[in-house]
Amino acid sequence: FCKAGLLELSLGKFRNVLLNQTSPVEAVIRNIGSNVTVVVFQVHAQQSDVVISFDKTPSVNSSGVGVDRGLVSILRPQQTVCTWYLRALDAGQVLSTAISIPYMEKDPIPGGCNLEFDLEVDPNLYLDYTLVDIHIKFAPANLGYTRGANPPSCDSGTGQSSRWRLRYDVYQYFLPENDLSEMVLVSHIRKMSEVQSIKANGIKMLTLTTDDKTNIYFSSLPGQGVIYNVIVWDPLWNTSAAYIPVHTYACSFADLVDNCSSLSKLSTKVFFTAFAVLGLFTCFFGHRFWKTDLFFMGFIVSAFFFFVFITRVTGLGYDVRLILTAVAGIVGGLLLAGSWWRFGSVLLCMFVVGLVLGFLFVSMLFFTPLGDYRVFRDDVVFWVTFTSVALMVPVLFVGCPRILNILASGIVGSYTVVLAIACYVYTSLAYITLDLLRRVLNDYFNRAYTNVPFQRNDLIILSVWAMLALSGVTVQLRRERSEVPFPPHPYLTWKRERERRSTNILDPSHHIPPLRERIHNKLLHIKEFFQKDQPAGERTPLLL
Repeated sequence: FCKAGLLELSLGKFRNVLLNQTSPVEAVIRNIGSNVTVVVFQVHAQQSDVVISFDKTPSVNSSGVGVDRGLVSILRPQQTVCTWYLRALDAGQVLSTAISIPYMEKDPIPGGCNLEFDLEVDPNLYLDYTLVDIHIKFAPANLGYTRGANPPSCDSGTGQSSRWRLRYDVYQYFLPENDLSEMVLVSHIRKMSEVQSIKANGIKMLTLTTDDKTNIYFSSLPGQGVIYNVIVWDPLWNTSAAYIPVHTYACSFADLVDNCSSLSKLSTKVFFTAFAVLGLFTCFFGHRFWKTDLFFMGFIVSAFFFFVFITRVTGLGYDVRLILTAVAGIVGGLLLAGSWWRFGSVLLCMFVVGLVLGFLFVSMLFFTPLGDYRVFRDDVVFWVTFTSVALMVPVLFVGCPRILNILASGIVGSYTVVLAIACYVYTSLAYITLDLLRRVLNDYFNRAYTNVPFQRNDLIILSVWAMLALSGVTVQLRRERSEVPFPPHPYLTWKRERERRSTNILDPSHHIPPLRERIHNKLLHIKEFFQKDQPAGERTPLLL
């Protein structure tokens, strides 16, 4: 560690340094080789901003401020020493790590064609986040050149001899789940700073050409540390250079409420814990307690659509919306459960059950890398595909409603346990349905890449989900093996009743008039209700 004063650096070597506001640290590199034309110097801290500059007195055009910032030093002929200055922006000590990376004359220069930001050459990635998505933007690169030469023009042409031949590969790296410590970030950000290390450890998300806008969107993962970086590649010389890596947790460490250590609100925990209790009961006993199962499925459908409606239409607070959603879910569940024993609408009930299972199944498909395919960024293509596949589930199981109901209650019921766990411990499996909700609520979420980590916690919770679902389905199938099929198949029930009425004349239902005659009698009854009563007495003339 370097605490204050002078920080001696070696090219390509990391050094940890403690910074404060009052005593700037002078970072120096000596004995730079003549084959090096550019040195990229960068510093990283977890949550406190750091000031990095070329001069002791920082200016707008010669410094950068942030948790992940860097500067590009274009070396002059015969130059062998580079100097930068570091300090913390606010009071208090800040743990940071610094590195300087050399590049040669044929290597592209990150941010060398900057026209948007303050620095003349800006290698930084600028990151903004919300609870929904993360926005990253950066300045285009320029071609490399020798010491003392003029830099290639950024707008002289679009041919293969200009910067327009450059390609940009965007990489993503996930920190260990549920670990917010500084030392973890410091140790892992080193893996995303140099070209070869980035390729070895990062996940390549996409490639941009110079024709594309240097703007990228990712889905937010509050509480999960993520590091992003961009490698610019020159296909003519087959050389590459890395921008300054940037990290985010998509949350605030400083907030007293809803900070990175306690993301879920109390109302969310209560809602999903109670929901998981009902789901766990449905997982093992949903088919036996048919009306409870229908209440559970009706609750899901009505709560989902009501939450989407009030979020888009009103500006109510989150807690109020969640309470109203719970009420709407209860009402919807009661209506669906009541529609069975009041009206016998088996077909409607099984359609809703199958639709819930279908929506979860399609959400799982788009949770995979399939969801990041460019074709699904079009909302029409996405929603047509999503709806069509979801509707296939109730259609495929129309001939075996008992199997459909047991599968739906086992799989959907057990998934509610995953949602409840996500309120207390981070797990990527919650984003199976959360990303669908984000897509419905936000018009521009289609541009975001939705890749998530899959680490030890996720593997354990996935195993718990699979075990619960398999156990619930197996228990219900064994229990119902010797029982009369329920719910009955609608067409077979109608056919059986029709045959029974046509053959059994002792059955009172055999003598029920046809539907047309019953409607006619009912209309006559209504007509008589509006007619005036006739007075009593003889109305015909007496015969003489």
